[in-house]
Amino acid sequence: MPSRRRPPARRSRSGRRRPPYVYWIRRAFVAVSLVLLVVVLYLGVTLVQALGNPSLGVSYLARAAEWSRSHGLGPVVLWAEKEYYALNPPRKGGKPAANAFGNSATKTGPPTTRVTANGETYLPAPQRMTSPAGKWLPGEGVWHPVGRRTADGVPAIYEAFVRPNKVNTSYVVGVAWMDPKLLQAQLYSGSYIPGGGPYKYSAPISAKASESLVAAFNAGFRMQDAQGGYYTQGKMIIPLRTGAASVVVYKNGDMTVGSWNRDVRMTSKVASVRQNLRLIVINGRPVAGLDNANYINWGATLGGSYAVWRSGLGVTKDGALVYVGGPSLSISDLANVLVHAGAVRAMELDINTDWVQFSSYQGPLGKPINGGSGTDLLSSMNGIPSRFFASWWNRDFYTMSLRPADMTVKPKG
Repeated sequence: MPSRRRPPARRSRSGRRRPPYVYWIRRAFVAVSLVLLVVVLYLGVTLVQALGNPSLGVSYLARAAEWSRSHGLGPVVLWAEKEYYALNPPRKGGKPAANAFGNSATKTGPPTTRVTANGETYLPAPQRMTSPAGKWLPGEGVWHPVGRRTADGVPAIYEAFVRPNKVNTSYVVGVAWMDPKLLQAQLYSGSYIPGGGPYKYSAPISAKASESLVAAFNAGFRMQDAQGGYYTQGKMIIPLRTGAASVVVYKNGDMTVGSWNRDVRMTSKVASVRQNLRLIVINGRPVAGLDNANYINWGATLGGSYAVWRSGLGVTKDGALVYVGGPSLSISDLANVLVHAGAVRAMELDINTDWVQFSSYQGPLGKPINGGSGTDLLSSMNGIPSRFFASWWNRDFYTMSLRPADMTVKPKG
């Protein structure tokens, strides 16, 4: 066989022949440069696309952070967030704005179960919530009915506002109390969280579903950070993990919170399970060790000691659901507020300003509504009520809707 011919040695400007390896080094340099150029162009294009994607956050900064996490730069984002919160800690002392606690009081009755005009039972209105900051300020912890009511005028959701602790007393967090006897829950799944699909229930909320809608709120972390699984529509999207904090929705619309395979487990009645970290409230008390920056239990995003926007969901001893969301919350603050709201078991949901959102909705029963009929629990929440009605919204969330029996009043006789 003829032998391979080596490339001829090229002459330099001085007339001396260059050794052959110089030729190969140049070719390798050109090849590597082309690869790097392609990578840079790809990253640039995807970053530009991310900055224009509202599902990645309200602000460009939030969108850039989400893009970075999806492209292996999570540690850089985590470092930047830590530095930001270290340089911008929450204010200490002070008082909230005069109108921070709402304007009207709830007329609470005795703690007995009530009955609607149709004979459906419902829970009594919650009693005034104690404040984690100590002595009440005027209006603090007072419950206000929000959102659509049943056909005979019974509120299904109340909201209250309290200071999160005794140190950061100029901040206010929102609390929503929901009656599961009047409301039915539904998990909506997204192409980004949990991923995959298509799903039967996914944004946007349909016109038909909006006819009974009372509220919608955020779910948990990205699944790669949630340390748990995801089950919906008879499919195990991500395997469920024993001991993980779980929001369980049943086929009849009931919802509860518990530790998987301890408080709640798989049965034929389960419609969906969404897991996120571990419980932060057990037996009506915050779990031990919440003040530690424990990334294993509280997620790789900042841990639990930083005071940031957080949200959580709990269940009371009589089955009511309580949602908490607001600024300047460490994980222990979040647990304390949930306990003050009556939770016996509770878990953290999503965190950071762009993802913490609870919206209630008004409108005639049986008539379609849109995001313009909604109001956020706190006016300072970045998300707007219409995001759940947008086709681009690709994260999971929950809706709370009136049960069919409470949409109309049955004629007597």
